[in-house]
Amino acid sequence: MNESELLTRLQSIEFDDFEVKGAKSDLPNNIWETVCAFANTSGGWIVLGVAEKKFEGKSTFEIQGVKNAEKLEQDFWGILRSDTKFNVVINAESKVFTIDGKTLLLFHILSSEVKPVYFNKSLINVFVRKGSGDQHATENEIAAMQRDQAFGCRSEMDVPNTSFSDINLQSLHTYRRRVSDFNPEFLFNGLPDEEFCSRIGILHNGNLTYASLLMFGKWEPLRNAVRNFWIDYLEIPGTSYTDAVQRYTFRLQEYENIWEYYNVLIQRLRNFVDNPFMAGPDGFSPDDNSQLYALREGLINMLSHADYFSPIHSTIRVFDDRIEFQNPGRFAIDLNLIGKVIISSPRNPGIIKLFRYAKLSENAGYGMTKLLTWEKLTGCKVSFDSDITLSNVIFNRKNVDKNVTENVTENVTGNVTERFNLLLDKIKVNPFVTTTELAIICNVTRMTIHRDLEKMKQLGLIVRIGPDKGGHWEVIEKDDNRNL
Repeated sequence: MNESELLTRLQSIEFDDFEVKGAKSDLPNNIWETVCAFANTSGGWIVLGVAEKKFEGKSTFEIQGVKNAEKLEQDFWGILRSDTKFNVVINAESKVFTIDGKTLLLFHILSSEVKPVYFNKSLINVFVRKGSGDQHATENEIAAMQRDQAFGCRSEMDVPNTSFSDINLQSLHTYRRRVSDFNPEFLFNGLPDEEFCSRIGILHNGNLTYASLLMFGKWEPLRNAVRNFWIDYLEIPGTSYTDAVQRYTFRLQEYENIWEYYNVLIQRLRNFVDNPFMAGPDGFSPDDNSQLYALREGLINMLSHADYFSPIHSTIRVFDDRIEFQNPGRFAIDLNLIGKVIISSPRNPGIIKLFRYAKLSENAGYGMTKLLTWEKLTGCKVSFDSDITLSNVIFNRKNVDKNVTENVTENVTGNVTERFNLLLDKIKVNPFVTTTELAIICNVTRMTIHRDLEKMKQLGLIVRIGPDKGGHWEVIEKDDNRNL
């Protein structure tokens, strides 16, 4: 931070990475809460010698300066570098500015690699940064930081009392077919199953690792070891829960392991993107640059970075205007660096390794770059946010159905969409036809059919007679409604 940047910040409210303290001759008592909060989150600047004034709920900053700047700086560094105040050594950078003859001390506290950070030898003194304030960490936040202390290690550990017999062989065989088809030069393709597992790290010392149990494990041994394992997926007909016609139109059933979830989820997501079918077992080619490829990177990013030992579970929500991937656990990288530098820091390196063997993920650090191609392909942003316990990747998208509705409304006396014509024909033949049957006939999801029927009702093309269960549809015959 330079002097100009400092003055700009002082004209605004405090940021989540910026706080002033009105120290004149001594270090303020609450400075250690801020040091702790910055070290436990993404770091930040502490400015000594500026007082905050509040009037009618608004804050202004007054530069007062500090006395004995050299002594204050030495005292501050002495405490940060000792092992008496904090449980770890705090890394920081310092600067001294003189503005209008007044001396300011600036300390840039770096995010600690070891968390949680606390002072006075008590976990009561774990603080985190929330907005522009320091808050006591909750038990869940402390637990999340403690799990992150084993970042990159827990998934590599052996699961006691497990063996090759705890692997779902159907999952393993579909995985091996994928590796064989897309990575034919892979050194271990021709080996028997158990030896294959030993050579690529699925088995270690005769046990499964947590990563391999999560990826290919059978139901009971997996959930005995990882009690909260579950990936939730919902399709919600609206832009929020409150404006949805119903709570959800589709919710994925539970599957045995990550590999089974992946194969179902990627096909489900295919329904919501412009994706030409490519040659290959899963509809991809090595040079696929489709929207689905970007979503696939988002899905694999979620599966590889989830904190599977958290009480929170991973969730995918498909709204009309966005697709949200929510994960337990914080992002391990600075969100400001996404798309700018190549960073590889997966929470579960064993899981991402297995995806890479199958050519289902980019080389280390490039997945985020591929994920961001969504913006070029759709014209819609990909947004990221994260705190200690949760992280989100949101693929914003245009409300295609809304555009279709507007187009149909404008042309209601002309050409109605081909699918609308097909639906009208099927309803006319069988007024009791179900949305599931219509979805199969049209090769789309039930959610899409549900939306189509709602729009067709609004356009006066059909009417529902009776309740959802036991009722039937009637086509409103208007010669100018259709051009068959």
